[in-house]
Amino acid sequence: MKQLFVFIRKEFYHVFRDRRTLLILFGLPIMQIVLFGFALSSEVKNIGISIQDNAKDAASQQIIAKIQSSSYFHVKEPILNYTEIESKFRTGDIKCAIIFPPNFGSDLFKKVGGKIQIIADASDPNTAIIVTTYLTSIINNYQQEINPTANISYRIIPELRQLYNEEQNGSLNFIPGVIALIFMIVSTALTSVAVVREKEMGTMEILLVSPFKPILVLVAKAIPYLVLSLVDFIIILLLSVFLLHVEIRGSLLLLFAESILFIITCLSLGLLISNLTNSQQTAMLVSMMGMMLPTMLLTGFMFPIENMPWIFRVISHIIPSRYYYAIVKAVMLKGLGFSYVWKETLVLLGMSAVLLTLALKNFKIRLS
Repeated sequence: MKQLFVFIRKEFYHVFRDRRTLLILFGLPIMQIVLFGFALSSEVKNIGISIQDNAKDAASQQIIAKIQSSSYFHVKEPILNYTEIESKFRTGDIKCAIIFPPNFGSDLFKKVGGKIQIIADASDPNTAIIVTTYLTSIINNYQQEINPTANISYRIIPELRQLYNEEQNGSLNFIPGVIALIFMIVSTALTSVAVVREKEMGTMEILLVSPFKPILVLVAKAIPYLVLSLVDFIIILLLSVFLLHVEIRGSLLLLFAESILFIITCLSLGLLISNLTNSQQTAMLVSMMGMMLPTMLLTGFMFPIENMPWIFRVISHIIPSRYYYAIVKAVMLKGLGFSYVWKETLVLLGMSAVLLTLALKNFKIRLS
């Protein structure tokens, strides 16, 4: 046991004397959590919009005032004709334009009703849909204010409620995915060079003659990264709670336990890559690039898995971060317990066992 602690201490020395490793270990998670939390958001705000008011009556001015007071829109200079609208769309100065016809206010209370033309830039279809939805909501609210007792035979008034994110905090969508991405990249990338580094430095012969069992060598190499990954996890949680105002609704103990399991899975994958490659550069490239894209694209983090072709849905089942992402969303954001995530937990447990077994088998082959 004493020899094991000595070996673990040696691995800690390897980590702390390498500035690049420390940068990946602590700099990358902080940068990603801040970047995804603040710079990247699914919310659409400060949309450039121009208005052509041909009516210039009280009704059009009131609607314009409501649009100006909304944080979603940034009203640009008024436009005078269609040619000017097209020019602004081409330069990207605006994403939307509104045209009020003449006599809009007087037509509003007639049977035909007042009409407003909304033109949106659909080169980004999602943004165009969101913009038109925002404007339709503002116009409908105004119509409700001026004529609350409209005589309509069948009237349906939807009452909306946003579960688990009533404040519309865009960071909630990214935090679980960022945590999975950080662990998948950091834990896998750093351990992927652990064994191959011994070969490049010429110290593999020392492992051959040492009384250590192969499993203890792998454990000694993995424990420092497990400890430091947990430190990373604590930093991420602190940044999420105090900087991004994300509330942890579920059990913190369960979240830690599931994170440890996922880190062990990532470390096992990294050790397997380290045993299958012959250089640190190759191991780092395979672990970082090979794990980053599947984690971002095939976990439901950025794109819904249900919308993907069937072949990608099948492939996503072998990505460990898919299950951890689902666990973090369920525990951290929804406040659910172990009874809701036990299936994903078993899958991660099975993956870690298989990966560790393969890593050990290949390590024995490399030592022989």
